[in-house]
Amino acid sequence: MFAVETYAAVRRFVFIEGNSRRDAARVFGLSRDTVAKMCRYSAPPGYVRTKPPERPKLGPLIPVIDAILESDKTAPVKQRHTAKRIFERLRDEHGFAGGYTVVKNYVRLSRSRSREVFVPLAHPPGHAQVDFGECVAVIGGVKMKLHVFCFDLPQSDACFIKAYAAETTEAFLDGHVSAFAFFGGVPLSILYDNTKLAVAKILGDGERRRTQAFNELVSHFLFADRFGRPGKGNDKGKVEGLVKFMRLNYLTPIPHAPSIEALNARLIERCVARQMEHAGRHEQTIGERLVADKAMFRELPAAPFEACHKVAARVSSQALVRYRTNDYSVPTRYGYRDVLVKGFVDEVVIFCDGAEIARHVRSYSHGDFVFDPRHYLALLEQKPGALDQAAPLQGWSLPETLCHLRRLMEARMGKRGKREFVQVLRLTEAFAETIVAAAALEAIRLGVIGFDAVKQLAIARVENKPARLDLAAYPWLPSLSVKTTSPADYLTLVSRAAA
Repeated sequence: MFAVETYAAVRRFVFIEGNSRRDAARVFGLSRDTVAKMCRYSAPPGYVRTKPPERPKLGPLIPVIDAILESDKTAPVKQRHTAKRIFERLRDEHGFAGGYTVVKNYVRLSRSRSREVFVPLAHPPGHAQVDFGECVAVIGGVKMKLHVFCFDLPQSDACFIKAYAAETTEAFLDGHVSAFAFFGGVPLSILYDNTKLAVAKILGDGERRRTQAFNELVSHFLFADRFGRPGKGNDKGKVEGLVKFMRLNYLTPIPHAPSIEALNARLIERCVARQMEHAGRHEQTIGERLVADKAMFRELPAAPFEACHKVAARVSSQALVRYRTNDYSVPTRYGYRDVLVKGFVDEVVIFCDGAEIARHVRSYSHGDFVFDPRHYLALLEQKPGALDQAAPLQGWSLPETLCHLRRLMEARMGKRGKREFVQVLRLTEAFAETIVAAAALEAIRLGVIGFDAVKQLAIARVENKPARLDLAAYPWLPSLSVKTTSPADYLTLVSRAAA
């Protein structure tokens, strides 16, 4: 191939100096065809293929390669053919006698032709994208996987992230409520993937049947919901990028925190600090561009939204309600009743006939039993023999004063002492445990070992009045016999005093 300088010299010799092409071929030592091509082109045009290359060995096997590449589109990413593996199959299964390079070049060109091309997207202010990501953290000394709610505003690149123990409906709802509170408003629309937390079913015409919880969220905050194509993460590329960004910048190295709440407090600080940074090629900071987003936001509703997962359940014979693989206790009088369970991120609240009957700290274990010992005291009062083996009381750490009171009661009253002790424990249903323990200590000091005495002393502490104790109600107390003093006994005492 001739240099551009040669082209320029030949073209000047012919077009500027007026010489013929025959003379140019003679002077420059070129063929007439070469001179003609230099007159047609101002620079070397390069090699132009006039027909597809012939592949005498590979050609008959091209349909086989195309079939392999087509089947790879539905295979797992980590189990798709490499060019080397395709070459080996052609050699072993079809007797291919050619080289590896020709197979590799064809595979590379074929895959490049099938790669998807994207359209640049515009991001007007006031719209958001949402997704969940995963990370590993050490919480309270325990290494665990967390699910991080990511809320991104594509126009300004402002973000909100919050970690949860599980990717559940209540976490999905709570993430929205927290993000709206963080930005102080509700975006015009939010783009999602087809998560089961929001989409119950994709219908044949592409419409989505939304979940009940998601419908309630949309109805309360009145934002427009949009969904990307199934399996196409690039439809919401901004929040996909945020998931990767937060994992690499906010959660690397593996974070250590005493609790998830403490970790989220640090993540909020990072989100606020990010608003002072620049993103992409923008001259304005993220916070300065966020002003345009907030100007389009709707105001937050006056009424709060209850970010919880609701499910109907039935109380078992052991006064337990199953929720998400765990059992939570309710008062025994609600046995076999239909109840409504509201699962929050941190709590599980149980209702019966519209009234709250139990509230527990949320457990994310599997097969866990979460008891409130007070739920079983009314039944234990009727069955005091089960006191020592009652599972709900096994983890109840009672003050030593109450344990000592039990020993005194059982020593003085036998079996009835165990029932009276359960009655004392039931005082914790109405009074704080510290007040009941203090009343028990006062009863021990006064020697009035019984439920009625402890109850009166507890009431007296609450009302800040002296207790009125009627000892006639305590037949187990040692009785005192007061006799009339005889004159002889009196004279004996006087004589001893004189001596």
